[in-house]
Amino acid sequence: MQIYRIPALSDNYIFVLHDEANATAAVVDPAEAKPVVALLDSLGAQLVAIFNTHHHGDHVGGNLALRDRFPDITIYGSGADAGRIPGQRVFLDEGSRVEFGGRSAEIIFVPGHTRAHIAYYFPPVTPDDTGELFCGDTLFAGGCGRLFEGTPAQMVSSLGKLRALPDSTRVWCAHEYTLKNLEFALTIEGENPHLRQRYAEVQSAREYHQATVPSLLGLEKLTNPFLRWDHPAVQKAVNSTDPIQTFARVRGRKDMF
Repeated sequence: MQIYRIPALSDNYIFVLHDEANATAAVVDPAEAKPVVALLDSLGAQLVAIFNTHHHGDHVGGNLALRDRFPDITIYGSGADAGRIPGQRVFLDEGSRVEFGGRSAEIIFVPGHTRAHIAYYFPPVTPDDTGELFCGDTLFAGGCGRLFEGTPAQMVSSLGKLRALPDSTRVWCAHEYTLKNLEFALTIEGENPHLRQRYAEVQSAREYHQATVPSLLGLEKLTNPFLRWDHPAVQKAVNSTDPIQTFARVRGRKDMF
C-alpha cells in the first residue's frame, strides 16, 4: 500500500492509498475531486473507497463528484455522522475494521473536534514497519483540532487513545499547520530541547515549501503540548495539575494565539 499526499484548498491534505497489485485506490478525506482524479489517472488506478474522518466540508467536499466518476465506490464514515457525510454507505464505530490493499485498519472513535470524529489506524505489517494513522483534524503535527462539538474531557480521552499507539506510527493529519502550531508550543514549553530543534527544522522546511506531514507519533509525544497534559512543564505553564483542566487551558490559549 503506497500513500500519496495531495495538497488541496489552502492548507488541506488529501491522502490516496494505492494498491498497485490490484490497480485500486482509496482516498482519505477528499476535500475536492479534481486532484484526486488526476492522480488516479496517472496511476491507472480505480477508486474503490472513500474513508471520511468527519463531516466538515473541507474533508467531504469531493465525495459526490468522485462517486459520479466511480459509481461503485463505497463511502465510509462514522456511524454518529449519519446524514452529515455525502454519499455515506458504511457506518463505522469504535473497533470497526475496514480493509484495503491487503491491510486492515482499526477504527478509533475520537470525538472532540466534532461529536462523531473517527480515525483510521493501519497497524504495521511487521515489527520493523510503521503504522499509519489517518486522524483528520483530531491530532495535528504539533497541535490538535479546535473543540467545535466536543469537550476537553472528550478530547483528552480521544488524544489519549492516539497517544497510546506505537511511537513509530506515522501521523497523516489533514492540514499543514505545523509551523504555527510549534510557534504556539514554544509559548508553553520554550525550554523543551526537542521542541526547539523541531521548530528549527520545520521552519527551514517551510521556507522551501516542503510538507511537514506525516509526522511521527514519538515526536509528537515529545513536542506537542496537546499530548503532554500530564507533564510538569506544561502543567506549570498553565498553573494546573489536573490533566483535563491543563489541556483545556492550553487549548484556550491556542484559540487566542
